[in-house]
Amino acid sequence: PRDRTAATAPHGDELVIGLSAPAGPIAAAAAYRQAEQALSVARRRGRMLVEHEQVAAGSVLPLLADDAVRAFADGMLRALHEHDATGRGDLVASLRAWLSRHGQWDAAAADLGVHRHTLRYRMRRVEEILGRSLDDPDVRMELWLALKATAAGSSA
Repeated sequence: PRDRTAATAPHGDELVIGLSAPAGPIAAAAAYRQAEQALSVARRRGRMLVEHEQVAAGSVLPLLADDAVRAFADGMLRALHEHDATGRGDLVASLRAWLSRHGQWDAAAADLGVHRHTLRYRMRRVEEILGRSLDDPDVRMELWLALKATAAGSSA
């Protein structure tokens, strides 16, 4: 038989539960990890019950609302926001457009209403200010997540 594993913890006067996907006895350790992950999400979201299937099948965007992720995002983008606040360019919007267009210069420049050479200059400035290369896929992924996390926080 396939059962579910639950992880529980008190949260104030209420009990919070994280529930794994159905699993047999051989997969008990994995099911317990799933239950712990679901419990962690339930605590962050202030919910009594979260099933691991909800976490695994859903969008990653709700996970970006976590305080640690927001702190990472704010720290990663701080220098760009400070630059933009001086009125010397719109690096954050340029970065967002460039990443959303997968580095396609013409399409991203058109979205912004600027010449592609202007966008190229801005992306060089982003690299200089951050001290990181946009050629690195890990850097692009981290920047995209930072942009999504800060956008999710500003709309909440």
